[in-house]
Amino acid sequence: MNGGGSEEAAEAVAAAAAPVEAPLQLEWKFAQVFGERTAGEEVQEVDIISAIEFDRTGDHLATGDRGGRVVLFERTDTRDHGGNRRDLERMDFPINRHPEFRYKTEFQSHEPEFDYLKSLEIEEKINKIKWCQSANGALFLLSTNDKTIKFWKVQEKKVKKICDMNVDPAKAAGNGPLVGPSISTSSKPYTANGGCLDKPLGLSNDFSFPPGGVSSLHLPVVLTSIETSLVPRCRRIYAHAHDYHINSISNNSDGETFISADDLRINLWNLEISNQSFNIVDVKPANMEDLTEVITSAEFHPTHCNMLAYSSSRGSIRLVDMRQSALCDSHSKLFEEQEVPGSRSFFTEIIASISDIKFAKDGRYILSRDYMTLKLWDINMDSGPVSTFQVHEYLRPKLCDLYENDSIFDKFECCLSGDGLRVATGSYSNLFRVFGCTDGSTEATTLEASKNPMRRQVQTPSRPSRSLGTLSRGFRRGADNSGADTNGNAFDFTTKLLHLAWHPTENSLACAASNSLYMYYA
Repeated sequence: MNGGGSEEAAEAVAAAAAPVEAPLQLEWKFAQVFGERTAGEEVQEVDIISAIEFDRTGDHLATGDRGGRVVLFERTDTRDHGGNRRDLERMDFPINRHPEFRYKTEFQSHEPEFDYLKSLEIEEKINKIKWCQSANGALFLLSTNDKTIKFWKVQEKKVKKICDMNVDPAKAAGNGPLVGPSISTSSKPYTANGGCLDKPLGLSNDFSFPPGGVSSLHLPVVLTSIETSLVPRCRRIYAHAHDYHINSISNNSDGETFISADDLRINLWNLEISNQSFNIVDVKPANMEDLTEVITSAEFHPTHCNMLAYSSSRGSIRLVDMRQSALCDSHSKLFEEQEVPGSRSFFTEIIASISDIKFAKDGRYILSRDYMTLKLWDINMDSGPVSTFQVHEYLRPKLCDLYENDSIFDKFECCLSGDGLRVATGSYSNLFRVFGCTDGSTEATTLEASKNPMRRQVQTPSRPSRSLGTLSRGFRRGADNSGADTNGNAFDFTTKLLHLAWHPTENSLACAASNSLYMYYA
């Protein structure tokens, strides 16, 4: 019996020591598009999507646009087979259906404002959207423009209607109205309370009662119908806390607080208190001439409510523990890649600026996006990124042109899959790229935000990755060497895919290309 146990233990050790095979490369397919443009259609500036976010369950999706509107979508394919989860499991039904969303509602979140003290126009563009915990069937979310954060509640309410009276206007004699006009220009005598003495009170001269009279007159009663309508309501407004433009908001895992970040400060808010916030990070120097970097993005750790990370324009990421002090001047860990000697140029600091950071679902890794690359960082290893994915290497010879037309300052977002096996980010010509980030993965797929995502796929050579455990420096793969795709089409720098989001539990991507929302699945 002991011998059998030792054999099982040996098999378990051998299985654990065996290398884990990299997952197969995903084949992405088009699912849906909302707001698709027709050929030659001109896009209005206010309709361009500026933010996109799935909720924690993946059943709802929110987008914000430059016109200050928030549009909500809800998933419908999960409702096709009713019943609870246990019943669905007994049906042995394959859960690999085509993901489908439908338009749910929209509302005007922000309006253009003017700061008279600073003579500054505040545009209505939605910078970020974050979902909060839902309760009692209501949806809650935060939305922000450059200066003001708003807390929204969206709830279904039953429509109230007035029941019909039993006096039928169609049976009234003549074509006059059933009820007389409330305002009269005639010189008829009126009583003190406004009643006219020359005719029956409230009824027109053309009205006649049915033969036999009305047995019982039903007074109008307000009834609640079975129909429902979605009612968005702004619960709180968090204003006047940022001197500079807000670039990030992030919910805490405690469900009670959130942070907002601008170029120089990060503030901590309680969702229930809108007139007070606490400044927890302040990088503003005493003399603004000494300013060397600004905050570009900030996010709470997904499970540790005391930890957050923020990135800077110099390509560094700082991990902060709020338990250390009230003002987090010092960081717990600093993540940055050492500069290669002799590689410095005028553009080095510009392209090193991090435009977005995201924690992996388990909080172990941080994904960052700068102009040229995606980098994956292990929070337990601050010597350098564990993986580096080349996104815009083909643009290196064109940096002067990109600087002249300001494209070099474009801020691309990034996202991770819920299982942590893949990462994605956008590019120019409405292209987006998906990389595998597991041991041995060579996945590097380029797709186009269109109904045929594989139409302009670029096959890029990838160097085999090394084990995460043996990495002292990150590996690089997915390098593009051409400024044109496989069809010979030049990349268009005026069409850019800046915003995208990965479904939290499935291989499904939502991408914003101008005013259109494209959805893909694999």
